[in-house]
Amino acid sequence: SFQDRPAASAPPHENLSTSSQAMASTEGGSHQAGMDKRLSSTGDDVLNQRPSMKLNKSLSTTGMTGTKTKKKASGGGCCGFCKPKPPIEEVDAVCIGGGIMSATVGLMLKQLEPNWKVVMYERLGALAEESSNGWNNAGTGHSALCEPNYTPASGDTVETSKAITVNENWQLSRQYWAYLATKGLLPEPSSFINNTPHCTFAYGEDQVDWLRKRYAALHKHPLFEGMEYSEDKATLQKWAPLMMEGRDPSDKVALSRCDVGTDCDFGALTRDLGKAFMNSGGNLLLFHTVTGLKREADQRWLLTIKKNDLGAKSCQVRSRFVFVGAGGWALLLLQKSKIPEIKGFMGFPISGEFLVCQNPEVVDKHPNKVYGKA
Repeated sequence: SFQDRPAASAPPHENLSTSSQAMASTEGGSHQAGMDKRLSSTGDDVLNQRPSMKLNKSLSTTGMTGTKTKKKASGGGCCGFCKPKPPIEEVDAVCIGGGIMSATVGLMLKQLEPNWKVVMYERLGALAEESSNGWNNAGTGHSALCEPNYTPASGDTVETSKAITVNENWQLSRQYWAYLATKGLLPEPSSFINNTPHCTFAYGEDQVDWLRKRYAALHKHPLFEGMEYSEDKATLQKWAPLMMEGRDPSDKVALSRCDVGTDCDFGALTRDLGKAFMNSGGNLLLFHTVTGLKREADQRWLLTIKKNDLGAKSCQVRSRFVFVGAGGWALLLLQKSKIPEIKGFMGFPISGEFLVCQNPEVVDKHPNKVYGKA
């Protein structure tokens, strides 16, 4: 330790007092040992025993001057960071998550109850940054025109009830968006939805037989009017040239096709719905993560929100209604809510990859949205 080091000697001077000589000898000089000593200063070092460092703290909060320091009134805390806990905010409805579902529900609530205080919380810095983002989903206008999962095999036919329900709901969504466009709350619909023929692909005898039955069960229904079916190679080459190119002529394949299919950019739609929500009086708060959800005795909900920005802490909001549209985060929040409906729910992680082709010549050979059985 530096206590074992020899103290540097100071040149004698007849005017130096004994205390000054002691200070000079213990503070160290400009040589290496003295520099090391100064850089190793501790609380009981002579440097910290000088009068200027030991002023009456009642006169100065810093101890550096003899002038009394005036305390400034503030909102509490140090430099504004350790602020007191804010009061609980009262609202009518909360939408958790900034995706297509919360944007839709939030806007609907403001249209039905214009005087309600509706708040939407999103943990990221913009709407539609996760599942609703245009690059993170297939963009399919799900109307069961081509999706095999909605029409499972059932004996000598296929079950169509789910397909009809899905198609009906899609038409209601389109009608709602058309209404919003006429009210000036959404831009020109072509900015987020466009016509794209939908096809279902079948490979092998079993799948072709299933697709043939699917076509027979659906094509006469008004919602599926205009559906076509073919096993003819020339027709298939016309409908899906890229898929037929280089295929073995002996392959047993078939396609059904609907010209009225649509593709939707749910990211663009979400952002437009978010703008309409705010223009209607809704409050969108970005960089806010809902970390707690608890039902109180009066059946209202107490939410704990963490602010993800500099110097921010947490706050609480009390709401009559809560909509959880938080993607994968929804499972944890619903578990925190302890509603009975959450019992038995679990997360099933699924990963996938969307491949993007930027070659126009290749893209031109595939003008359809094609689904096949997994």
